This record gives sequence, C-alpha cells and structure tokens, in this order.
Amino acid sequence: MGIFDFIKDVGEKLGIGGDDDKPDADALKKEVEKHGLEADDLKVEVDGDKVKVAGNAPSNSIREKIILTMGNVLGVSKVEEDIKVANAEPDASFYTVEKGDTLWNIAEEQYGKGKGAKYNVIFEANRPMLTHPDKIYPGQVLRIPPLEG
Repeated sequence: MGIFDFIKDVGEKLGIGGDDDKPDADALKKEVEKHGLEADDLKVEVDGDKVKVAGNAPSNSIREKIILTMGNVLGVSKVEEDIKVANAEPDASFYTVEKGDTLWNIAEEQYGKGKGAKYNVIFEANRPMLTHPDKIYPGQVLRIPPLEG
C-alpha cells in the first residue's frame, strides 16, 4: 500500500464542466479502461482531491500505470493504493516532468550520462498513456523502470 503525490492543477480533464471540475470514481475507472489496463475487483473512491484505489493487477507495471492514470488527472493531488499484484517485478521510480524536459534528458538524468537513447524504455513504460515521445508536459508523472542487465 502506498500514497503517491501529484500536481492537482495538471493533467487530463475528466470532470463534467464548471469551475469545480473534479473527477468522480466512475470517470477514473473509465480512464483506466480506456488505456486497456486490466485489474480485477477495481474499487475507486474519491474524497475531494484524493483518490483511493484497490484491486488486483496482473503485474507491478499495470499497478503503477493505474496509479499514474488516476494521478495524472486534473483535480487529483494524491492516490492512495492497495492493489495486489499477481506477478512480482521490480518497482519503477516515478519522475515529475519539468518545463523543458524531454524523454532523452530524463533518460540521461535517471539512467546516467550517455544513456539518453534509452528514452524509448521510458516511453514504452508509459504506454498507452503516452502516445508519442514528444508529448509530455510539465507536472506529468512518468514511470521510470529499472534498466535490465
């Protein structure tokens, strides 16, 4: 179980309109489904700008993508999760995109100098939420998986 922080004023807009635009549990579940992220018994509760999510995921990467899908929504500042994982794998770290960042320079910062070409590892780790390596924005939170080998 973990609690993850996000920037409340940045992200996908899922609300139904108006100044007090906040996503509800059904909208967040639909966002997870839209990205093809499968989890059994997915339960979502929204309390103001905090989201609680629980269920069972087939892998840690799916678990992390569910957290990011919900956290990268306008109006969400925290995601508290209790998602059980069927197949254990190493945790990824999370990185908040800053103004001027590219996946190349994030890869260099996270994996080491001369490893900018590993940007595709980060891109693939964040699909389907990312549709193109150049389409990241400040405040967005990305998964940074460990490099293999």
